[in-house]
Amino acid sequence: RSSDLLLAELDSFVSVMNEHQQYIKAARNFSLRQSSFEDALCRHTLASGQVMVCPDTHLDQRFKAHPLIKNAPFIRFYAGAPLKMRDGAIVGTLCVTDVLPHSFTEEQVKLLELLAEIMTAWLDAWYHTSLRDAVTLLPNRQSLLRDLEQLEKTGTLEPYSLVLIDCIDMSRAYDIARALGLYALEALLQNIASLLQTRLQLRDNDRLYTVSKGRFALLSAGRIPGWLKQLSEKLGQVRARIGEEIAIDLTIHLGEVSFSPAFCPPVEVLRRGVSALHEAIGQKLPYTAFDPESDKRRKMDFLLLHDLAEALRGEGGLYLVYQPQISLHSGLPVGMEALLRWQHPRLGNLPPMQFLPLVEQTNLMAGVTDWVIVNVLAQLKLWRTKGINLPVSVNVSVSDLAREGFADWLERMLLRASLSSDLLSIECLETEKLLESPEAMRGLNQLKLRGFTLALDDFGSGYSNINYLKRIPMDVIKLDRSLIAPLAADGGSQIVARHVITMLKELNYTVLAEGVEDEETLLLLRGFGCDEIQGYFCSKPLPAEGVEQWLKSGKTS
Repeated sequence: RSSDLLLAELDSFVSVMNEHQQYIKAARNFSLRQSSFEDALCRHTLASGQVMVCPDTHLDQRFKAHPLIKNAPFIRFYAGAPLKMRDGAIVGTLCVTDVLPHSFTEEQVKLLELLAEIMTAWLDAWYHTSLRDAVTLLPNRQSLLRDLEQLEKTGTLEPYSLVLIDCIDMSRAYDIARALGLYALEALLQNIASLLQTRLQLRDNDRLYTVSKGRFALLSAGRIPGWLKQLSEKLGQVRARIGEEIAIDLTIHLGEVSFSPAFCPPVEVLRRGVSALHEAIGQKLPYTAFDPESDKRRKMDFLLLHDLAEALRGEGGLYLVYQPQISLHSGLPVGMEALLRWQHPRLGNLPPMQFLPLVEQTNLMAGVTDWVIVNVLAQLKLWRTKGINLPVSVNVSVSDLAREGFADWLERMLLRASLSSDLLSIECLETEKLLESPEAMRGLNQLKLRGFTLALDDFGSGYSNINYLKRIPMDVIKLDRSLIAPLAADGGSQIVARHVITMLKELNYTVLAEGVEDEETLLLLRGFGCDEIQGYFCSKPLPAEGVEQWLKSGKTS
């Protein structure tokens, strides 16, 4: 508009070009929005690098047969000035046109140049502001990607390193903002940025970036092996300040990726750096370098979760097996545990430990639990028509127990199937998480009130504290196989198991031992007062039809 007003009411536009197209980004009284590079008059302005004026295109041999002159927008007069950035790059043109021929004075040429310079200065300021973090004033993630793109264009084979530096996790940053305000958080981040620049002793070709709140990146060339450890040592025991009175000790993690710009795209470089950093954070290590094998496993894990989501939507592959539980008093089956299996379409039959630990970290857990329960209830209903009325236990996670309305949903599902709650037992692991979740404890108590049998799984492994038993309304305690496996060969293990079983019996729990694989272990457990056993000595996990055959075979005692 300014060029219009100052240059005799001429039509005006701003164009940018790549090697194939011209794009009109702003225009006044000019209808064209794009053209091919070949048809762009502005390409001549770009080629010359200075103002180009054509008073009458009909008299210029270059343009006499030009499609934009013979046809709409019928350009008869053209003047264009290059938009040249501080680094010398020409990013586009500022142009004025008319459908009539015009003379163009020296003063008008200078005015067009001045307008182009003003526009370029604005673009330059906007561009560089967009590449800076507003708080730390360091180059930002977009700037890092731009620099990596520039390196990629050079095709250099020189080795580079990108190190991601995690100084303060997001949850802690938000806690500080909530407690002390955003200005306090920004003061902390500024102090961290300043400390990093001092501690890292940056070389001329090193560049430090802010990639997110509390997270930085260092791009460096020609580093020697072992420098990551040295870098970590430089960043040991860093204390950042919020104002004069509050200091925070930082736990810093580093993740590094080495790469040749010619062979690794910028986005992939950053992804690998983030992958290495999260490996360090997850393992609670001060630093880790990118490991292709670990990265391959993580990609595989992600694909597994994607495929599992598809399977839950009915694509097939998931199925249940049932492992019988035998009474040591009568020798008869008293129940079964439902165990999830997955026949993956490409990878074959996957053991639960290959996918369930991944699921527990995602919101797929609820879908998996619901799938198991729905299919167990359908099987119980079918078995009842065949005269089989053994209860089945299912495993649920703390996140399931904490779900709003989980107990009500379970009760409704049983009513819909015309089944009683004593046919479905609920097994729970993750005791420490359970005690830390008031919502999960509430859900557990609601299940207890509705008559479900509750079992604590894997007692004797990990976090097994007798005191927590008083706080959890359990009916059955399942002894972990790590307590059971050594019984036949180790007298010390027998003493421990005997005392644990005696104590649990005195506390009025039903005691079930998992992982029983031989008769000697069975006899020892019976002598210790254990109530029930489960394991390969009695039966391996069986498909539903296999359970029916096993019950008919008379091998149950």
